[in-house]
Amino acid sequence: MRWGAVALALLLAGVAWAAQPLDTPGTSAFRASDRPVAGIISTESDIGAGLGYYTVRIARRLGPGATIYATDVKSEYLDQLKARLARERITGVQLVLGLPWDPQLPTDSVDVTILSHMYHEIENPYEFLYRLQPSLTPGARVGIIDMDRPTQNHGTPPALLRCEMAAVGYRQLDFVLLNPADGYLAVFARPANLPPAGGIKPCRQ
Repeated sequence: MRWGAVALALLLAGVAWAAQPLDTPGTSAFRASDRPVAGIISTESDIGAGLGYYTVRIARRLGPGATIYATDVKSEYLDQLKARLARERITGVQLVLGLPWDPQLPTDSVDVTILSHMYHEIENPYEFLYRLQPSLTPGARVGIIDMDRPTQNHGTPPALLRCEMAAVGYRQLDFVLLNPADGYLAVFARPANLPPAGGIKPCRQ
């Protein structure tokens, strides 16, 4: 992959459109997840969108040829990030105000997506992943960084993550323990086809 031309989405806190007709977003088209959901606890660097921990570092690494989407569900976090980007003269970052069930990214626009320490905060991962798929290019990768602990304790057990991703058609490509730091990085391929929304069966923790 040529990083100079990459489009990367940072889905960094709280938490593209479905290929088939759905009910009103966030309602009955998708069955509820069968696990606890952690609350959003911080805008600090582990989540990233507020102070731009990952956004700033990746923008500097990839340079001006890349397009980076930084998305959050809280406008005040994006306002903080916008101010920082202007202060540090960082360009190439597009800020996107998403919805809890939809990151609101442009169709077929993203080569790499990073969800850092926020997957366990998504109330309905099936709908979120479903609506993420159309924004991904055919060869796109989805990287999820999280802790191996129950979702109510701000983590996601790897077996649960694999089950929920597979339920929407995502295929795991890699799994790396982030030693000596805590947690893991799991990498998934974009599903070529999406299952019927109402037929997705929730996974148990």
